[in-house]
Parts: sequence; C-alpha cells; structure tokens
Amino acid sequence: MARTWFITGSSRGFGREWAEAALERGDRVAATARDVSSLDDLAARYGDRVLPIALDVTDRGAGIAALRRAYEHFSRLDVIVNNAGYGQFGMIEEISEEEARAQFETNVFGALWITQAALPYLRESGGGNIIQVSSIGGISAFPNIGIYNASKWALEGFSQSLAQEVAAFGIKVTLVEPGGFDTDWGGSSARHAEPLEVYDEYREQAAEARKQRVAQPGNPAATRTAIMKIVDAERPPLRVFFGSAPIGIATADYESRLAEWREWDAVAKEAQG
Repeated sequence: MARTWFITGSSRGFGREWAEAALERGDRVAATARDVSSLDDLAARYGDRVLPIALDVTDRGAGIAALRRAYEHFSRLDVIVNNAGYGQFGMIEEISEEEARAQFETNVFGALWITQAALPYLRESGGGNIIQVSSIGGISAFPNIGIYNASKWALEGFSQSLAQEVAAFGIKVTLVEPGGFDTDWGGSSARHAEPLEVYDEYREQAAEARKQRVAQPGNPAATRTAIMKIVDAERPPLRVFFGSAPIGIATADYESRLAEWREWDAVAKEAQG
C-alpha cells in the first residue's frame, strides 16, 4: 500500500532526496518549504501525488494547519519527517540570545510542534513512522557548534521519551544521526555568530578538526535506499547513523564517558549518603 509522507524542509538536502524517493516508488508526499516555489518541479513531475505547502516550522499554528491540509488532501498520514533545521556556528561565549533562541525555535520546537500535531492523524491511520533528523552532534558535541549540539541533544531526549509513549499505538520513532554529508548544512543555510578575537586560534584548530571528520562527505542521494529500509522495517531502530564516520566517533565518546563514570563511581556512591 502506498504511504503518505509529510516532510519538512523539502527544498533541498535530505528532505528533497527523500521526497523524490517516496514519489518515485509511488507514495504520496506533502512537501513543505519556506519558499514553496522551490517545489514547483516536483508538482510538475508528480501531479496530485505531491502537495507543496509553504511552511515556517517555527510558526506552530502554521504547522498545525499544514498537517490538517495534508490529511484532508490525502485522507491519511503515514510517515512524518522532521527535517527542517540549520547549523549555528559560534563558540558558546559568542552566541547571542537571539541566535540561541532561533536555533531552538527551529531545531527543537519546530520538530516538537509538528510531532504533536501529527500524532492524532497517525493514530487515526493506525500507526506510522516519525523520522527525526538529528546528527552525530546529537549524541556527541564539538567546538564552535555547541548551541547546535544542544538543540539536537534536546531533540534526542524528547524523541526517546516519545518512542515509549506512542509504541502502543503502532507509531515508531527513529532518530537519524548523519555524519558529514555533501549538503548545504555548513554553507549558505548556516548562520555564524560574531567572532571574539580571543577564540581565533582555537577556531582555526576546530575548523581543521572538522575538515578531518568530514574529509569524505557522504552523498545525500545514497540515503534514499537507507531511509526506505527504515520506514519499511517491521521494527525500525530508535537510532541509526547515516555515514561511515559516526560509529567511530560514538564508540570513542561513549567509552570515554564510561571510563570516567567508573573512575568517579566511589564519589557518586558517596554522594548518595
């Protein structure tokens, strides 16, 4: 049976790739973007199987209306993809209040509002999938993108709770955690804080380390098959990496955490009283 998708951030990157992949296999897609004209070619190619919707995910009311429109148009919803987001660069001391709030409004609250609004429709359809686009930066953290890391850690936290809360309804939640991919994440869609001179030397070191992490960026088009395998799985994962680099980063990070927790376990037990 053909599925009906609702995808935020469909104009480019993963959202665009997955929208096209779903349409190519005969599914239906409510594709959202801030600039709805960026979806004109999809509408021309796939006709009434694609519903372009202009949406800024930070507008909760607009998100609710967009989901209602998609449900009324297609009569069901099966797959919700929270893909809209961007990267905010800057050392923690450099991030302004406006930049911090804007990062969370899009990456956390935008996904939260869409998720909340979608749940009644998924229950009505008898279940479905919620795909949350996180990052390797959602389970680890790197310099000069700390507020971005914080937003993805928040997404990870509420999504893990959500997965337990909705399992009885047949709704499955998956956090996709990509490593470095050849998308516009670090390009024109990224935002940069006003730099403080005191961090200039370390900023260069952090930039070089990032180059090493993403020396061989993944091909976004290659994720099409991967996302379909997740959506089609009887028991999809709660978390899944995209790319070859994340497993090494995660292994080193978690082994370091465990070692440190064990080293300080006596203090932890002493604190219990």
